[in-house]
Amino acid sequence: MGEDYYSILGVSRNASNDEIKKAYRKLAKKYHPDRNQGDKEAEEKFKLINEAYEVLKDDEKRKIYDLYGKKGLNGQYGASSGFSGFDDIADIFDSFFNNFNRRREENLNLVVEIPLTFKEAIFGVVKQHKYRYKKPCSTCSGTGSANGKEDKCSYCNGRGQVYGNLGGIRVSQTCPYCQGEGFIVKKPCSTCSGEKYIRVDDEVEIDVPAGIDEDHKLRVQGRGHVGKSGRRGDLYITFRIEEDEHFVRHGDDIYLEMPVFFTQAILGDTIKIPSLRGEVELKLKEGTRDKQQYIFKGEGVENIRGFGKGDFIVQIKLIYPKELTSEQRELLIKLQESFGIEGKPHENLLDKIKNKLKEWFEK
Repeated sequence: MGEDYYSILGVSRNASNDEIKKAYRKLAKKYHPDRNQGDKEAEEKFKLINEAYEVLKDDEKRKIYDLYGKKGLNGQYGASSGFSGFDDIADIFDSFFNNFNRRREENLNLVVEIPLTFKEAIFGVVKQHKYRYKKPCSTCSGTGSANGKEDKCSYCNGRGQVYGNLGGIRVSQTCPYCQGEGFIVKKPCSTCSGEKYIRVDDEVEIDVPAGIDEDHKLRVQGRGHVGKSGRRGDLYITFRIEEDEHFVRHGDDIYLEMPVFFTQAILGDTIKIPSLRGEVELKLKEGTRDKQQYIFKGEGVENIRGFGKGDFIVQIKLIYPKELTSEQRELLIKLQESFGIEGKPHENLLDKIKNKLKEWFEK
């Protein structure tokens, strides 16, 4: 990789700011220390990429560089500024908080997801779940280094922070090389490959309460990751619940779409309905409409916090015959005629619309 800043980023001298920014992000991701632990060549490339971007992203610095090269910058804008890869204040704060979250090593809590059937979520179940947690590597004492020692980061001189000027304001950024730790791993530990921890198999028994839902989370104390101090975090269980072919759940309520033949709805028939806990009888009202709902109070899901049960809501879906025999057709015609004008509601509506249109055009 040449010393020319444009060559370092792989862009032409007339590249736009967006092209420079895109090239920088691609290369920074490729040669980032997290992906190339112990690779000295990648370390140098990463430094050069940051140095080049620090200059070329700034219009004023870029003009000086284009005219006089690195000498024209007088060493003011190179990697020694230690502040690279940010376009504005928003990027700085975004980077700060992202790095802060990544460095929260003492957050030893672990989250695992357990799949449940629809029935298991409704009625509860005892589950045995295998998972893996992290604990410090005993070979390197959690340093990630083959010799068990932590080498000071030369990029930030062990401070974990790099500094620079932005609009006359002195600002700091988490060191992009050591991620704010102040030290690096030159030769990775052969046991943990420089990761500082190993993964351990474990198994936990979970008593899943009736009524659990996907927005609920259970905590098992002291079953998470293990820190350098020996303290162990907590295990948090989330759930992925499969859908049922017929029942639909909304919170503590259960919905069921029930097919009903149109004559049953007209006559107000009594039908049997499958519910979560067995069959229930439903007396249809005469003239029941399509999508009309009937509610069975307290026949839904048990509330996980002990607030009773939700409702069981049956929604009617009217079913009509796909084909008619000649006899059935004659019977239906006679039935329709027996209703008189009531059996032809469209004619009443048609007369109303005709009268309205007549009034419009007579005015």
